[in-house]
Amino acid sequence: MTTVLHSVRLVDDGRVTDAAWIAFADGTVSATGTGDTWRALAAADATAGVDVVDGGNRYLTPGFVDLHGHGGGGAAFDDGPAAIATGRAIHRAHGTTRAVVSLVTASIDDLAARAAMVADLAERDATILGSHLEGPFLDPGHKGAHTESLLRPADPASVDRLLAAGRGTIRQVTLAPELPGALDAIRRFVAAGTAVAVGHTGADAAQTAAAFDAGATLLTHAFNAMPGIHHRAPGPIVAAMGDGRVTLEVIADGIHVHPDVIRLAFAGAPGRIALITDAMAAAGAADGGYVLGGLAVTVVDGVARLDEGGTIAGSTLTQDAALRLAVDCGVPLPEAVAALTAVPARALGLGDRFGSLRAGAAADAVLLDDDLRVEAVWVDGIRVADD
Repeated sequence: MTTVLHSVRLVDDGRVTDAAWIAFADGTVSATGTGDTWRALAAADATAGVDVVDGGNRYLTPGFVDLHGHGGGGAAFDDGPAAIATGRAIHRAHGTTRAVVSLVTASIDDLAARAAMVADLAERDATILGSHLEGPFLDPGHKGAHTESLLRPADPASVDRLLAAGRGTIRQVTLAPELPGALDAIRRFVAAGTAVAVGHTGADAAQTAAAFDAGATLLTHAFNAMPGIHHRAPGPIVAAMGDGRVTLEVIADGIHVHPDVIRLAFAGAPGRIALITDAMAAAGAADGGYVLGGLAVTVVDGVARLDEGGTIAGSTLTQDAALRLAVDCGVPLPEAVAALTAVPARALGLGDRFGSLRAGAAADAVLLDDDLRVEAVWVDGIRVADD
């Protein structure tokens, strides 16, 4: 069965193409074009069956890719396969067609078991790209919503055990590069194909640059859980902005980062901002009490904070909401869409398959109305908007 979506404003590859159409077949993008040329394709495939969808001049984007999220729909990803399925369904309905499952700080034993669990899920569900270990190799002084007693430097045995448990599916790990053994750990993770992010850190600009030279290529939720920009101490944010090898994660919920600073980030690192959710269980669910990594959290008016100390504890964000906020901040629509699609896919080394609607890419797409609200979602060419 071939699906043809026509009469859309295609937002891809850094531009908006009016009167566009796109065809899906066998889970991939089979053809694209403009105007009425789709009619010939539909006629040629008529005997095999063609599903023709009128896009009504709505926006069509590639499926969103989330590098960093912890849950949704009332469920935390650390709690197992059923919780992951619940959270993924919420985010998929909001346009996130592929996602990394982020795991919060735990003991090495527990993290190894959870990484193995995600590896099992990724074998069965290609929309799960693997795991992200946010901890335990973090700076206690910038721990955020992580249990301080479980934080530790990265030793070779622990790194190797986690990598073995993940069986090649640990896509990202966040660590503080100033900790003992951190640079060696970066090299060890990178050699295994894992993207390393600097985050939850007190590192200065020089320590951060050393991490990037060792192979780190990401900055975990830029501006949060790290030193800010100071005119005499630029810190990790400026180091990341100035290094073309590095992608900066940004949580565009208007809580973690001020809208003016979001606009500054896009200007300071053009083409290298990835809009993440860092969502915890309350995304797509009600305010109230939750648990994140063993810590009590209360959500009020959509803002999650630790009961003890009041630290922000993840977000209740979905990626379509991040898109709307970025555009409201003045980020051009093609750049904002790229920050949800091409940029995170490239950061994971998956840009040849995801984050684009060019011919041969996965048939993951999101149809958005004029207000950038999701109307339909396709994964591998199959409509799944009603999850």
